[in-house]
Amino acid sequence: MMKISNVNNVYVKDEERIDDLHRNGYLIIQNPKYFCFGADAVLLSNFAKVKQGENVIDLCTGTGIVPILLEAKTEGSCFIGIDIQEDCVEMAKRSVKLNGLEGKIDIKTLDVKCAADFFKNSYFDVVTANPPYMNEGGGIINNYSPKAIARHEILLSLEDVVSAASKLLKFGGRFYMVHRPHRLVDIFSLLRFYKLEPKTIRFVHPYADKEPNMVLIEGIRSAKPMLKILSPLIIYSKEGSYTDEIYNIYYG
Repeated sequence: MMKISNVNNVYVKDEERIDDLHRNGYLIIQNPKYFCFGADAVLLSNFAKVKQGENVIDLCTGTGIVPILLEAKTEGSCFIGIDIQEDCVEMAKRSVKLNGLEGKIDIKTLDVKCAADFFKNSYFDVVTANPPYMNEGGGIINNYSPKAIARHEILLSLEDVVSAASKLLKFGGRFYMVHRPHRLVDIFSLLRFYKLEPKTIRFVHPYADKEPNMVLIEGIRSAKPMLKILSPLIIYSKEGSYTDEIYNIYYG
């Protein structure tokens, strides 16, 4: 291992890299052998609304990217990230320390299905989730590698995520999730069943003339029905460069 001696005494393993988040000078440690964060996590952190003094928990936190970006962008009081994979949690903890955020962000090794038993029910103002997208039959699973666990519902189902969010949220609390459009019927059905009323959605398109490949969803616990569909979010211009909105999301 090599040691970064001048940045909070944080160690970085040989196979890991440090990436610039372009927010508050924050950095993040990633390992390509595991599962590096993508546009979905960045867009989720931009879509989620966190008010001053609110408590936030991020389910399936992986590298810890969502709590770190939310701390940078919002005035929330406390940010917690949980993930079942110990190696990912250990790496995320080092990223938190690298940025000197130990007093604001806490990363824990915890199964999402057990979160409501570990934390006080109805405690959080905001729950975020970038869960596995692939359900049973949705792609070939070669092994139980960190990448497979992050992408497929091997250890965690969509229902597990929605159920946990409902238990963790206060009355009127907000749930923000990024997922795939082809699961939208399942998502709406589960949100309603667990009393997380779908309030806002936004489709994400790679190009203006292409079908959406992501959807951002806001659900509010015990809210009245009324769904708002925001204008599409386009990633790339015709020339292949980021659109102005995406550029601002990434670089501020």
